[in-house]
Amino acid sequence: MRHHPPVARLAVYAGSFDPVTLGHLDLIERASALFSDVIVGIGVHPTRSPLFAAEERERLIREVTRHLKNVSVECFSGLLIDFCRERKARVIVRGLRAVTDFEYELQIAHANADLSPEIDTIFLPTRTEHGFVSASLVREIASHGGDVSRYAPRAVCDALALRFGKAKAGAKKPKPRAR
Repeated sequence: MRHHPPVARLAVYAGSFDPVTLGHLDLIERASALFSDVIVGIGVHPTRSPLFAAEERERLIREVTRHLKNVSVECFSGLLIDFCRERKARVIVRGLRAVTDFEYELQIAHANADLSPEIDTIFLPTRTEHGFVSASLVREIASHGGDVSRYAPRAVCDALALRFGKAKAGAKKPKPRAR
């Protein structure tokens, strides 16, 4: 049986990551096992007002993915398909939480395929425990001082606590004592 050398495959996993969640991290880890190299592309949109600046999101993602040697992190603006072409990526990785994600993601995948047929989109379903987690949910809970440690990496919990000026977003609040 003839052995062929592995073919390098670069994939891009893009999003706003405001902030990166455990669901995002799970998809990044899984993509890094499937592809030779993964770029986490942080989309910067001039019309949006994110909680964390692009540089802070980049720092947080680098911190939580430092154990993955084949993962890099970059910010980009403009079309994802153009970013992929510039980096010579052949695959876009997208996560799916529910059927509602699928319709939107499929529409985007079709548009991307129309613009650049040489780049494929791969859908990875989220793990069950992360199926309901979104960055907006994490922001909302943290903004009220809630514990988001089940939904976000420690570095993100700390950054959220600093941002909202609350007790640790990842630490449970002490229960009031009975009198």
